[in-house]
Amino acid sequence: MGEEGLDVPEGGHGGSRLEQGVAVFTAVLAAFGAVVGFQGSHLMNEALLKKNEAVLRKAAATNEWNHYQSTSTKAHLVELAQELAPPDKAGQLDEKLKKYAAQKDELQAKARALDDASTEADRAAEDLNAPHARLALAMIFLQIAISIASITALTQVRWLFVVALLSAAGGVGLWAAAVLLGF
Repeated sequence: MGEEGLDVPEGGHGGSRLEQGVAVFTAVLAAFGAVVGFQGSHLMNEALLKKNEAVLRKAAATNEWNHYQSTSTKAHLVELAQELAPPDKAGQLDEKLKKYAAQKDELQAKARALDDASTEADRAAEDLNAPHARLALAMIFLQIAISIASITALTQVRWLFVVALLSAAGGVGLWAAAVLLGF
């Protein structure tokens, strides 16, 4: 195949300085965007794990509260039986009442601890979500910068490159805020 069908610029492969700058700029932003995307994904995975932990703790707490309720119901039934039983047999039920009271205290403490652990895991998930939102916005600004830079290369309009630089600066700023304020 000959070169007669190819449109090769006279200056070689380099293109204009603007095109070269845009190419390097785009490559650097793409690489940086990959890092930001990884950080965002990693952070979201951590937030989801914490949210999952919160749900599991809440389910365990619910089970403990259900057990507490059934024990409480048993204790009330024993109290009722104590009231209805003849006085000579009512004293025999005191041991059962003491046993249920001790179980209720233990179950209540366990359920409250699980509720607290669920609340803490939920709070940790929310804390991880704020930097993730900043990373997502940073990624949007970086993608906008890459798009505008591509248009700059096609149109050769220099002021568009300034807009791309500003968008990239916004993305880097949001990334820095996520890293410094959130992790």
